[in-house]
Amino acid sequence: MHLDGNAAAGLLAEVFTIEATTAVVTCAGCGGSGPLGAAVAYVSEMGTVVRCANCGEPLIRAAEIRDRVVFDMRGTATMALAAGG
Repeated sequence: MHLDGNAAAGLLAEVFTIEATTAVVTCAGCGGSGPLGAAVAYVSEMGTVVRCANCGEPLIRAAEIRDRVVFDMRGTATMALAAGG
């Protein structure tokens, strides 16, 4: 049995209210892990690119496009956040 994406709303609400800089991110490129706050961020008018502190590969790309924030997280193999409680 499957449900639509609305079934994940509760879990996603927990995840996206947690302090993201404490999340442990694993790079899809080199396999290195560390807190997102220790990664290297490049912020400009065009958007933000967060790069792996170990190898420099992009972990996250984000940009405001019209009335939305768009994330590309292909460079992030995993992101582990402490569960809210």
